[in-house]
Amino acid sequence: MIKFLDLQKINAQYQEQFQEKLKLVLDKGWFILGNEVKTFETNFANYCGTKHCIGVGNGLDALILILKGYIELGTLQKGDEVIVPANTYIATILAILQADLVPVLVEPNIETYNINPSLIEEKITSKTKAILLVHLYGQLCEMDAINDIAIKHDLVVIEDAAQAHGVQYSVSSIQCSETRNLKLATRNSSAYSFYPSKNLGALGDGGAIITNDDELAKVIFSLRNYGSEKKYHNELLGINSRLDEIQAAFLNEKLPNLDSDNNRRRVIAKRYLSEIKNDKIVLPRVDIMDNHVFHLFVIRTKNRQELQDYLLKNNIETVIHYPIAPHKQKALSSWNNLSFPITEKIHDEVLSLPMSPVLTNYEVSFVIEILNRY
Repeated sequence: MIKFLDLQKINAQYQEQFQEKLKLVLDKGWFILGNEVKTFETNFANYCGTKHCIGVGNGLDALILILKGYIELGTLQKGDEVIVPANTYIATILAILQADLVPVLVEPNIETYNINPSLIEEKITSKTKAILLVHLYGQLCEMDAINDIAIKHDLVVIEDAAQAHGVQYSVSSIQCSETRNLKLATRNSSAYSFYPSKNLGALGDGGAIITNDDELAKVIFSLRNYGSEKKYHNELLGINSRLDEIQAAFLNEKLPNLDSDNNRRRVIAKRYLSEIKNDKIVLPRVDIMDNHVFHLFVIRTKNRQELQDYLLKNNIETVIHYPIAPHKQKALSSWNNLSFPITEKIHDEVLSLPMSPVLTNYEVSFVIEILNRY
């Protein structure tokens, strides 16, 4: 069986280092916000080319804390509207709702699955204060166009980068006039998840926020720890969301290999893109390989269940990301009558092929051969 994602194989190469790190943390006896978290925050900020990294409990909390941070600073107010892609995992929308803000859904580009910049401005009102975009499946959004819209309308740009660890983008620095090649287009702030299946995955939950905004970073550092900068002194109404010391230790071991792992994903993706030749299968559009880290390689087909069953019979495991659009979820029942036809088409047709840095060339060839026979 070719697994969709073989986490045991991915993590097996680190087993010895993980054991050493676990012993180190146990021996120190410091389990919350210790040196491993501080080291990871420094390492990940440096890796991303940003000033600040704040480790938090998970990716959803990362998004919520960014939004609540902007509320504390007065940049956002409860009830403000936030532009968000209709085609996303529900966590992106839950974060907006849990921060007492109003999501405004925008359709994606059918070829890239990311938010369509040409449809954003028609949804902007006097209440719109932010764009929360998602680099879905690991592909960078059209940041030049989105940042131009944000500057024109004085909007905050927040990036859900849960699936986009290590994606590269050249962006003009907000602090100076130089252009830098950043790991992400951090005009304002970005949220990450380190869920085990991510390109940089922990062995449990974890998340982080990166930003160049000193004030925002200071507020979020406080908010993640009960709204406290000094123990037992609570200046803000915060929450408890801190990256675990042991998970930070594991992430510190895996981070140096992230770029090489992403490059392996790109090699596999190039083969899928060039060698899958079947009129029944729609391949994703990728304009620049560096703008994609292929957290997922997602195809579309009219008869998804038939194709998924066919692949499984041939010992190829696949996953659907995601079967139900957010506006069709029971939890968002007041939206169930809304119509987003492009989003709905995507959710009805997408299928994720095996993709990971430990896939062998033989396995990739077999997946391609079986797909071309379909």
